[in-house]
Amino acid sequence: MSGASAVVAAAGSGTRFGGAKLWADLGGSPVLAWVLRALGDPASGISELVVVSDPRDHRRVMEIGSEVAPRLGCLCVAGGERRQDSVRLGVEAGSQDLVLVHDGARPGLTSELTARVLAAARRVGAATACVAVSDSTARVSGGLLEEMLDRSRLAAIQTPQAFSRELLLEAHRSALRDGLEADDDAALVLALGHQVAAVPGDPRNLKVTRTEDLIALRAWLLSADRASR
Repeated sequence: MSGASAVVAAAGSGTRFGGAKLWADLGGSPVLAWVLRALGDPASGISELVVVSDPRDHRRVMEIGSEVAPRLGCLCVAGGERRQDSVRLGVEAGSQDLVLVHDGARPGLTSELTARVLAAARRVGAATACVAVSDSTARVSGGLLEEMLDRSRLAAIQTPQAFSRELLLEAHRSALRDGLEADDDAALVLALGHQVAAVPGDPRNLKVTRTEDLIALRAWLLSADRASR
């Protein structure tokens, strides 16, 4: 089975978090280190690592990569103006036919989840991790409920997401040409009319957006550590 490139989007400013969230301490390691460690596990199916980040962080990123994912090495690429631009630059820098995209601010990633998403992408051409929506959900307009939505048909989208490299590049180039902006890469691929497989994700695969998210992740890690003893 051929390998896959992993593109880690790590160029965000962390405005809502109030600082450099990728370097925040999480159980004695930076948030980003947890992501790179999971990708470096041979069970993940990843054979190439590309981290898209601020050039001022490249040396630090490569040092962490060599420590927690030594078998992969670490290619650093400067980010673009938007996340969408950064991911495209990272995908262009990779060399594998299959590419996995993950947010550097989702430290709950596991090699098992990565492998499941890659397997689905090999079958369908595109796949994303997602979790069921547990709360009642509604469309809201002007501060009022407009329409209640059937949550049995809804899912919260996570990363990792995986794609045929050529398909993802086509989606990005089409979006650039047409002026399309999207929250993630699966949306760009859907805009081409291509199917995207839905893979069960993990509620603990939180994206660190606010300080409360980091507190929740620390509590989970402490619980997991106690359970493993």
